[in-house]
Amino acid sequence: MVPLPQARDVAPRLATGAFILNTGLMKLRADQDTAEGLHAMARTAYPFLERIPAERFTRLLACTEVAVGSALLAPFVPTRLAGLALTGFAGGLVGLYLRVPGMREPGSLRPTPDGVPMAKDAWMLGIGLGFLGASGRARRAARRRRCAAGQRHHHRCRCHCH
Repeated sequence: MVPLPQARDVAPRLATGAFILNTGLMKLRADQDTAEGLHAMARTAYPFLERIPAERFTRLLACTEVAVGSALLAPFVPTRLAGLALTGFAGGLVGLYLRVPGMREPGSLRPTPDGVPMAKDAWMLGIGLGFLGASGRARRAARRRRCAAGQRHHHRCRCHCH
């Protein structure tokens, strides 16, 4: 049985999941000009994307966003797994922010006015990285509770209680 997300993880999962799912659904309806614009920006940061036609790239991006957003919103998806998906996705977006000219002030990480919409991806990356440590925190807390109760636990216990 998969445990439900911890209460502390629900709000960031809902907020980021809904945001990403919505942008993915909007991209599924993207017109040709939108697809070409998205593809041009992505090609600037990641030249290997040149080989993929703009319409296909946009559809793949949209499906990725729908999948990541859905994983975050689905309570049966473990937080750590949802965090892995979010971290990978947001890492690619932060790469865009860092590589596309005009997004940052020269010699700085501070966004230009054009870069402000993309700067939010750093927040998603931070949330994803925080989720990656979620199950480790839960396991350590459970181990401490068992130690406090005097119960024997994992043979590689680091608390040296037994």
